[in-house]
Amino acid sequence: MNTPVLQVEGLTKTFGGLTAVDNVHFTLPGGGLHAVIGPNGAGKTTFFNLISGFLRANSGSVIFNGENIIGRKPHEISRLGIARTLQIKSVFTGLSVYDNVWIAVMGQSRFLNPFKSAGSYTDVAANVEAILKDMGLSDFAKELAGNLSYGDVALLEISIALATQPKLLLLDEPISGMSPNETKHTVEIIRGLSTRLDVILIEHDMEVVFGAADVITVMNQGAIICQGSPEAVSNDPSVQEAYLGTPGEEDEEELSA
Repeated sequence: MNTPVLQVEGLTKTFGGLTAVDNVHFTLPGGGLHAVIGPNGAGKTTFFNLISGFLRANSGSVIFNGENIIGRKPHEISRLGIARTLQIKSVFTGLSVYDNVWIAVMGQSRFLNPFKSAGSYTDVAANVEAILKDMGLSDFAKELAGNLSYGDVALLEISIALATQPKLLLLDEPISGMSPNETKHTVEIIRGLSTRLDVILIEHDMEVVFGAADVITVMNQGAIICQGSPEAVSNDPSVQEAYLGTPGEEDEEELSA
């Protein structure tokens, strides 16, 4: 039996009297695109923060490729092979697209020669160019990141995450605020990535989630209430009640309006 890529057991995080993540058990076997959905405040981003080391759990374990990473710092977890993006896009707006990714790639090197010119790092340049090509950003390599469209900024942030050569990529609402065309393009790229590495996606766009994800996990009030195929999740009564709305609910709202 293969070891899961990610195994979460009894993960709990409280903030004072608020339980943001409540005794979560979660398994990522590996392969395919996995989505996490739930209402605002369901604990999705906190869940990501615990996995990536941005927050320390009160209890529980996070086993990544057979190793418990609870208590590890974010940069240590990154070096183990987990990368993530944030809800609020974070790039160096005053630098070019190329330089944003170049810095991220160089950040993985433990040995930087201060007397060596940037242009002499040919292996780094090749890596940067390959990432930009994969993400459809080659034509924008010399463009300032601050001049990019919202959709391309999101792709640049994913590019920066890919520079760490992750085995697991956590994407926190990557398509939020995009136009329909940008959304379609970005989803295609994310689907392509999921054929080469494991991807967990937090997203509020249900059309995207149910159209692209292979497996969906639903969180509500810090706990996982359902996990399965898009069809199974959409037909689950607890999901309909907590997130999607029960049948006839819209009609009732219209009648009471």
